[in-house]
Amino acid sequence: VQGEEQKKLDVISNQVFKDALRFTGRLGVVASEEETNPVLVEEAYDAKYVAVFDPLDGSSNVDAAIATGTIFGIFEQTEECGVVAGHVLDDDRLSDDGARCLLNALQRGSNLVAAGYCMYSSSTILVLSFGHGVHGFTLDPRISDFVLSHPNMTVPKRGKIYSVNDANSDTWEPPLVRDYFQSLKSGKNRANHKYSSRYVGSMVADVHRTLLYGGVYAYPADSKHPDGKIRLLYEAAPMSFLVNQAGGRASTGINGTDILDVQPTSVHQRTPCFIGSKDDIDDLDAFLAAETKAEEPSGDHHLHHRRH
Repeated sequence: VQGEEQKKLDVISNQVFKDALRFTGRLGVVASEEETNPVLVEEAYDAKYVAVFDPLDGSSNVDAAIATGTIFGIFEQTEECGVVAGHVLDDDRLSDDGARCLLNALQRGSNLVAAGYCMYSSSTILVLSFGHGVHGFTLDPRISDFVLSHPNMTVPKRGKIYSVNDANSDTWEPPLVRDYFQSLKSGKNRANHKYSSRYVGSMVADVHRTLLYGGVYAYPADSKHPDGKIRLLYEAAPMSFLVNQAGGRASTGINGTDILDVQPTSVHQRTPCFIGSKDDIDDLDAFLAAETKAEEPSGDHHLHHRRH
């Protein structure tokens, strides 16, 4: 999808997830990172919800036995569908009914009614929110069930860890993002302390740590990915919903725009992504806004040139 390599485990996990959702009888549309287009899996009159998901985040790390996970979000249907179950919603050849079905998936993150992730690591942890706080559950293999292990999860207002792929820093857009992370390294920031760097490369693992300990998870835009690399519907919006419910914040880094307020126009739309502690994300937006303003020529400067 979108030129990215699909691994065999991506395909298998996607099918397992679709099969499990299909038999709930409650889903009208499912949209997966591994599918080019959303699919209608139940008759519209028998369904109320839309599922968007990344079935296996971090699959490139599987061979190295590094943490992977599943990310998902649930919307309520806003448009009545009139196409048959199993129909693929190809946005290049949509009927009126198909267009209404597709609109069910193209919703802002603020419309999510539930979101969560399941992390597969030293233990299997399910973190979930229905819009009233965040709770974590750990799989107990003795009873084959999830047990509440992290009730009422909250993100610290400020952290001491940042999580980003520094190897891309020379191409980050805008370049001011590089200056922001340099301020975290140097300690010359509003928190007046140095931040440590921790980066796994699986969004689920990095966001999970950020949720527990605070700080910033980031995947900025760069010259190769000017719109960012994180997919809005399947990754950024559900994770932003969770962190927001836990007292944190998420931003695109563009004019302080909250990721939850971004209206998707396509199912595989990407976005720059900054998620974490409220004070840290507030500082990021303030830093980028102040530095951008400082770089803008003043009106007097332009006046001076016009006079000459």
